[in-house]
Amino acid sequence: MKIAVMGAGAVGCYYGGMLARAGHEVVLIGRAQHVEAVRRDGLLMDTKSFKEHVAMLASTDASGVRGARLVLCCVKSTDTEGAAAEMAPHLEPDAIVLSLQNGVDNAERLQAQLGREVAPAVVYVATEMAGSGHVKHHGRGELVIGPSAASDELAGLFVAAGVPVQISDNVAGALWAKLILNCAYNALSAISQLPYGRLVQGEGVEEVMRDVMQECLVVAQGVGVTVPGDMWEAVQRIARTMPAQFSSTAQDLARHKRSEIDHLNGYVLRKGEALGIATPVNRTLHTLVKLLESRS
Repeated sequence: MKIAVMGAGAVGCYYGGMLARAGHEVVLIGRAQHVEAVRRDGLLMDTKSFKEHVAMLASTDASGVRGARLVLCCVKSTDTEGAAAEMAPHLEPDAIVLSLQNGVDNAERLQAQLGREVAPAVVYVATEMAGSGHVKHHGRGELVIGPSAASDELAGLFVAAGVPVQISDNVAGALWAKLILNCAYNALSAISQLPYGRLVQGEGVEEVMRDVMQECLVVAQGVGVTVPGDMWEAVQRIARTMPAQFSSTAQDLARHKRSEIDHLNGYVLRKGEALGIATPVNRTLHTLVKLLESRS
């Protein structure tokens, strides 16, 4: 299958690389320096179980999605509408578009721009770009997708490539569960520039995380979403399973880039305001990250 990855960052490179390694024709669409490295040497995948260069195509232009049966949208939430506008003229009529992004509303935003169905996926992977054409995998890698005409095919495709997939009837709840994890960890990791394992050892950190989680759960209930499972156990499990991982927000601030905080704690803040629900801890974390962003 020809597969295009729109947004060849850490997430896009990991999943695109796994699919290419399984024998699919994959094209990464990203920035020039990264594209040049992949064209020259292949993508260096430095994972928990293997380290090798994986040959694949790479392009700086969204026209690279042309001919792809599956398109993975992995751009930052801040770039969703722009990516949709760039892809739209080149998408095949029968292409499956899958959103592998942080936040809960990216699939809806893509769908509104593209005028076609876009499937959301919940991503649980710890990765980072360690250099041009070099993705480093710190742990996990599973996806959660919703039931659709293509869900069984997608699940089979990813599982055959070594990517665990769960098909869930409650994708909205799964997206909110991931949002809560991001709200609990991302801003604190960014502000402290600490990885998750060290972060949770800080004085008062677990209490702040618990407050963030409770605010998010109240807002989720307010919008009619049922968040599955024991959310506090899920929050604690992140530090155990990804102790060396820095949040994507921490990585963005360290590289003087704009973060996705408006679509994480900021999203909960806006939804809470619309519902008349106070979210003071999410508001504070959002404000602090925006202040740190403004220094750049």
